[in-house]
Amino acid sequence: MAITRRQYEEARRKAIEYLERASIALRDDEKERIEVTDFGLGCLEKIGLQLLVYVNTDRYCAKELVLFPWQICPEHRHPPINGDPGKQETFRCRWGTVYLYIPGPPTPNPHYKLPPEREKYFTVRHEIILRPGDQYTIPPNTLHWFQAGEEGAIVSEFSSTSRDEYDVFTDPEIKRFVEIIDE
Repeated sequence: MAITRRQYEEARRKAIEYLERASIALRDDEKERIEVTDFGLGCLEKIGLQLLVYVNTDRYCAKELVLFPWQICPEHRHPPINGDPGKQETFRCRWGTVYLYIPGPPTPNPHYKLPPEREKYFTVRHEIILRPGDQYTIPPNTLHWFQAGEEGAIVSEFSSTSRDEYDVFTDPEIKRFVEIIDE
């Protein structure tokens, strides 16, 4: 599956609006670098992510993650690579509400809204609720996924080096990098 150039640009424009609403100042070149991914599933409004990488070196990484209402970043983990234990990341909610799911006892009456056809690929169900100012650190190689609440959300991610190409997704149909088709 792929998304059209128009869908990609519309999601980028909308992500910029969210960031401005949250008073997160961006330079024009940063606005141009906002990435959009539908994870190869072709349902960006349900499963997708908009992100801006500020810096990613061999020591650390900082990003903004923008999620539209009820949009999901699918379940995945950051595995060990060449002796490195894998990415450790801290999520800090800047705007909206984020429901983060990690291993642990399943939360009774969780907030998530999953597409029925993909529900089997969301196996960790312990819910952590992040509101503006809340943060949570996810250890390396830990399954996790997250979903915005009804207004959408912005999360700042601070982590060790990001190597997205090595992320392991529970859903075998996921493709981390977007394919864009011109209309």
